[in-house]
Amino acid sequence: MDTAPNSDEREEAAWGALAEVIDPELGLPVTDLGLIYKVEFDGPMVNVDMTTTTPVCPLGSYLSQMAETKLKEIPGVDNAVIRIVHEPQWKPEMMSDRARQVLGIG
Repeated sequence: MDTAPNSDEREEAAWGALAEVIDPELGLPVTDLGLIYKVEFDGPMVNVDMTTTTPVCPLGSYLSQMAETKLKEIPGVDNAVIRIVHEPQWKPEMMSDRARQVLGIG
């Protein structure tokens, strides 16, 4: 019996791991803030495109390092490559309803 996780399970695990990455200034997961643009597996490696709320955000390297650490905790993930991108530009509308509610936005 094959117990290896399928691609949907791996992607779900990756999103779950990224939800554990909390922006220290806002106190919310990067997933709720809409900072994750892409999660893609290539064998035992996961590639993630993420952004920051502004191009000059001083937390970019911290958040990417935390994301890499959390993703490497997933069984079967040997490496995680986090790429900080600024296209498309992040907008508050990218946040989850929960994040907007917590932050008192619209």
